[in-house]
Amino acid sequence: MEITGPWNRERVDEFLDEAEIPVRIGCRTPSEAPWIVSLWFSWDGAINCATSASADLADFLAHDDHVSFEVSTNDPPYKGVRGRGRATVSPDADDELLRALLKRYLGGVDNPTGDRLLRPEREEIRVRIEPERLHSWDYTKRMGPKTP
Repeated sequence: MEITGPWNRERVDEFLDEAEIPVRIGCRTPSEAPWIVSLWFSWDGAINCATSASADLADFLAHDDHVSFEVSTNDPPYKGVRGRGRATVSPDADDELLRALLKRYLGGVDNPTGDRLLRPEREEIRVRIEPERLHSWDYTKRMGPKTP
């Protein structure tokens, strides 16, 4: 995996492991139109997302598994990681990944979002993105700290 930008691999791993913001994933539809979707994720050297098996994204990735992605702060000073890689889709057995993501982003599964996403009739899939290239940026020095 190629890594560029001001952060080394350790800092990239730290940022992605701690980030509680969605990843933005870019892909192509079967008609070759660009598509972007935001999903919750976890990081273990790859990006791991959960989504409904009926989501358009599943069909799009079956057509073309090449993706781009970005995880970046929404407030100044801006920083983040972007890259490209290949995605694989597999079942999320027992909603294991979805449950972990609900805990990461909402603090647990006992909430209205958990109730909706963990319905027994809903089939969940895993989307795993193996990065081929990562690029970091950090405008903290250039922008300075955020003022109230």
